[in-house]
Amino acid sequence: MSMPSQTQTLSATGHQYTFTVFTPTFNRARTLHRVYESLSAQTYRDFEWLVVDDGSSDDTRELIDTWQRQARFPLRYICQPNQGKHVAFNRGVREARGELFLCLDSDDGCVPKALERLKHHWDRIPCSQRHRFSAVTVLCMDELGELVGSRFPLDITDSDSLEIRYQHKVKGEKWGFQRTDVLRRFPFPEPPNERFVIEAIVWRAIARQFKTRYVNEMLRIYYCHDSDQSRRLGYAPSVLYAESFRRYLREVLVHDLKWFRFAPLDFIGDAARYGRFAFNCSISPLAQAAELQYFGARLLWLITLPIAYLYHVRDRARRRA
Repeated sequence: MSMPSQTQTLSATGHQYTFTVFTPTFNRARTLHRVYESLSAQTYRDFEWLVVDDGSSDDTRELIDTWQRQARFPLRYICQPNQGKHVAFNRGVREARGELFLCLDSDDGCVPKALERLKHHWDRIPCSQRHRFSAVTVLCMDELGELVGSRFPLDITDSDSLEIRYQHKVKGEKWGFQRTDVLRRFPFPEPPNERFVIEAIVWRAIARQFKTRYVNEMLRIYYCHDSDQSRRLGYAPSVLYAESFRRYLREVLVHDLKWFRFAPLDFIGDAARYGRFAFNCSISPLAQAAELQYFGARLLWLITLPIAYLYHVRDRARRRA
């Protein structure tokens, strides 16, 4: 199979590659080889690997330098001061030269036919309908080959992440690409001095406007038995990042209550957590009610307010201790 040149001309879509495989990383030199080895084995070759290093202090740069000399595919490396995965992700989207943006984390891998199969499933969506879709999402396996999470309701399911979660009760790690042009319309917020933003705030916003093709095919290798999993770039204790959780839960209550009938306990819990984190951010009850805007969201919040306040008191006591 012929290799795309690093000076490959733009395609009819205006992109240099079909895929940008994007890896944000922070001090993950120990596991980053999983991504490199997975990409080296791919049967579909029209992709670039874009690594955004969020201020690593380990041997990441030296590894990338070595791989850039050896790789049989385009490899670009960008290093920035440590600002958080959300900032690295936004940078990757801006820099991407691929039509489809596939995030493969710095401690994961994928099967050799992953890109080939993802492209196959994208091409199976009729051209007349493809503008309504932003993504293809597939299943994950662990390093032992076992399914992670639950399957989708059908082998091919056209839906969105809200319906999949609330109505179909699908849980666990999943993997797939988004259209790069769609991601550029929905960047992660970059609040000053915040190193953590909940990723679902973006995925939910996209789900409200675009569909995803979900496929029961295991293509990503998710190393969930790795003892280093707590050091994932996106990991953050909720209490330490109260503002990010408050912002995310407000979006859930304001925009997604139409799914309440499918998962009432989920939304009741989200309302309590919203109040908890809002109190942790020193936002008064009046201000909380004002930013929730709609009657249903305010009602849920009001019902759960005593519980939220008790959690806030507990959080405050723990911080003092």
